[in-house]
Amino acid sequence: MTLDPVQLTRQLIDIESTTYGEGAVGAFLAEFLSARDFSVEKMHVASKGEDGATTDRFNVYATVPGERPEVVFSTHMDTVPPYFGSSEDDEAIYGRGACDAKGIIAAQIAAVERLRSGGVKAGMLFVVGEERDSKGAEVANLRPKGNRYLINGEPTDNRLGIASKGVLRGAVRATGKMAHSAYPELGDSAIHKLIQALHNVLEIKLPTEPGIGGSNLNIGLIEGGRAPNVIADKAVAQVMVRLVGPSDDTRAALEKAIAGLAEIDYTLEIPFMRFRTIEGMETMVAAFATDIPALTNWGEPLLLGPGSIHVAHTPDEKLAKRELLKAIDLYVEIASKLVA
Repeated sequence: MTLDPVQLTRQLIDIESTTYGEGAVGAFLAEFLSARDFSVEKMHVASKGEDGATTDRFNVYATVPGERPEVVFSTHMDTVPPYFGSSEDDEAIYGRGACDAKGIIAAQIAAVERLRSGGVKAGMLFVVGEERDSKGAEVANLRPKGNRYLINGEPTDNRLGIASKGVLRGAVRATGKMAHSAYPELGDSAIHKLIQALHNVLEIKLPTEPGIGGSNLNIGLIEGGRAPNVIADKAVAQVMVRLVGPSDDTRAALEKAIAGLAEIDYTLEIPFMRFRTIEGMETMVAAFATDIPALTNWGEPLLLGPGSIHVAHTPDEKLAKRELLKAIDLYVEIASKLVA
């Protein structure tokens, strides 16, 4: 039966799979791939949702029965909130996950079917949790299959990624002493200290890397205080730096900037990575992070996928149909060159 990648993309979009709730889309893919004569393995990922409830979710690994693939295509099944379903017009498919990354799932399945008919040994790994903590990739990394190459799918406008920036995330915490706001001399404002610390952080000269570009920093959340008429005894800000190299210098700069005012608790680090390229292919640098650092046991990585990261995570998420179809051709071309 001929696979329609547009229809499959819409089917996938119409199954809500916000992170921690990927069970339904995983079940759909496992059944869909089994019906198309793939051998399917579910890799269960023990986890709890943000409400503390245990969630039933799993990675989906599929390959030709009895065959060890040389190339594995991988992307993620989860999406960011808020969920909204699919629609289409002559040009594009719309909906949450259209380009990040359900259209990529459809393109990879179509590519593997073409490669199978051409005698190229290829498999698929669709994981959970990429949008939050790469937990699915971490579980998969404990169960590698011996493939030589991993082609990871993210929205790169069908350009081959030469690198992806890393992530360093930290909570900057200031503490103080509560008092009546009419008598500030009796207290010590954590908010005032945090504001000064963050001012210093924004003045940091971050590292740059030739051919890659610069690091960038975002203060994404600020919380603190008790009431407008109370001197704040606590305040915290969530800071994220996109890395273009090792984190040592960035950590040192952050700690120097907040010294005497606040402390920082590092909550996440994803390393900066460079990837294999293929001669003649258009390239890009991914300013975003991927699951690739958590899939080190799955072969030499490459990064490519249809769609623009600029519309991912937005109310305008979409994927041009021509890009979806081109991605299938590119995936087939790349895999064939890798194993030739």
